[in-house]
Amino acid sequence: MTKYILKRVLRSLVTMFIIITILFSLLRLMPIEGYFESFDKMNEVQIQVKLNSLGLTDPLPKQLVRFYKQILSGDLGVSNVYRRDVSINTIIAEKIPISLELGLTALAIALALGLPLGILMARSTRTRFRIGDKLGTVFIVIIQAVPAAVYHILIQFAGSQTFLKLPMLFDPGDPKSYILPIFSLSIGNIAYYAMWLRRYMVDEANKDYIRLARAKGVPEGRISRSHVFRNAMVPLIQYIPNSILFTLMGSLYVESLYSVPGMGGLLVTAIKRQDNTLVQALVLIYAVVSILGLLFGDILMGLVDPRISFAKKEGGR
Repeated sequence: MTKYILKRVLRSLVTMFIIITILFSLLRLMPIEGYFESFDKMNEVQIQVKLNSLGLTDPLPKQLVRFYKQILSGDLGVSNVYRRDVSINTIIAEKIPISLELGLTALAIALALGLPLGILMARSTRTRFRIGDKLGTVFIVIIQAVPAAVYHILIQFAGSQTFLKLPMLFDPGDPKSYILPIFSLSIGNIAYYAMWLRRYMVDEANKDYIRLARAKGVPEGRISRSHVFRNAMVPLIQYIPNSILFTLMGSLYVESLYSVPGMGGLLVTAIKRQDNTLVQALVLIYAVVSILGLLFGDILMGLVDPRISFAKKEGGR
């Protein structure tokens, strides 16, 4: 296990290096207006002085080495347009608590509703009419087939314009304004967890050792809890850290739709205002979050199920 973890960490570091290098190089091809707050009002001399002060006139390899030293020290740079000369670390520190609050709540709701729905669907497949499985499948198909932007807008419209009369936009001082963003953040994960848990439980329930347990007269509830559900959760656990990290970082679209001043809305705003340095820092953060999610998922799966051997070649991903 230790050897496998070291290999995965090393592979993740190499992946991060490649991503950072590509990201940095591509952003250097962007228009230089993104490094200035009032580019149209500046003359050529002022532009060149600013570029020199930022080190953007140096050769690309030299800029890249300097950037690596900067991020290794924990410095993501300063914003040039969004909030001029303000540290990006400071900006992110102000945004993360809001995304954490919404994300943790949405994730708890998704797990609390998605897992029981998956269990209900899986158990319903063994009944005569399979009502629970059919209704759950309709819900999952709708969520998976309809673009997220469409049902997010429908949720906002239905929640704010119908008898519910919930606030359309987010207000930190109004608890009711949390309901629609949280529900919008959680509904996709509810369908995701239900779909995969149902699949894994159905696959597990058809295995020989489960049939043997039924033939021996083991109660169906005990089989479902102690064997089917427990073993079906192992592959699902692999994806939970990734969804947790991305949920905590905030949804790009949902936070923009409800004007939530979190991490998701920050990236959209930075792109719109062409703040190159801020975009670079945020894309880097999301890339690191993605890599860490995959790494933690693999490790967690091995810890939960000690039968999995990562020493073999087929154990890796």
